[in-house]
Amino acid sequence: MAQQVRSMSALKPFFMKTSIGVSSPRRQRRHTLPASEFRNLTSQDAISVFEIEREAFVSVSGECPLTLDEVLTFLSQCPELSLGWFEEGQLVAFIIGSGWDKEKLAKEAMTTHVPGSPSVHIHVLSVHRHCRQQGKGSVLLWRYLQYLRCVPGLRRAVLICEKFLVPFYQKAGFKDKCQSAISVGSLSFREMEYQLGGLAYARRNSGC
Repeated sequence: MAQQVRSMSALKPFFMKTSIGVSSPRRQRRHTLPASEFRNLTSQDAISVFEIEREAFVSVSGECPLTLDEVLTFLSQCPELSLGWFEEGQLVAFIIGSGWDKEKLAKEAMTTHVPGSPSVHIHVLSVHRHCRQQGKGSVLLWRYLQYLRCVPGLRRAVLICEKFLVPFYQKAGFKDKCQSAISVGSLSFREMEYQLGGLAYARRNSGC
């Protein structure tokens, strides 16, 4: 993909990073935003997150995976399980996850964060409408999964998706486990799982 992205520093979890001061007066006078940045989301990002999510999902399924209140809750309770992609300070894509402590996803997993869990439930992956069809979803998912490998105690990521999205997640390394017990109206879902064990990939498939 032609889009240049900033490399992740040794894939160290973002919430463990410390800021580095810049002593150069010349650099202190510059206020340009980084061209591309990946970081954990905060509650201050909630409105941007919800606007992207609403535009992406309401026109297709009629409702969002997460309400604004739920976005705020997860970004307050477990910001370290989220990841946003910013270009020149603007959010262009994001993932929100939460902790889950059971083998299979259940209805309560949609609104619950269980601290200290070995599993991450990925609630939503969404890309701004002006940035779609550019491979950003697969890039962000890859970075998120490699980031999760560096978070102590995590062993897997799980999610539910509609059948037509199964190949997208399989390409990222997810396994199609079973039909999910969760449904939303007439929509049914497949449950997918990604094992976080093993070494991180040296590089992503640039063709994704």
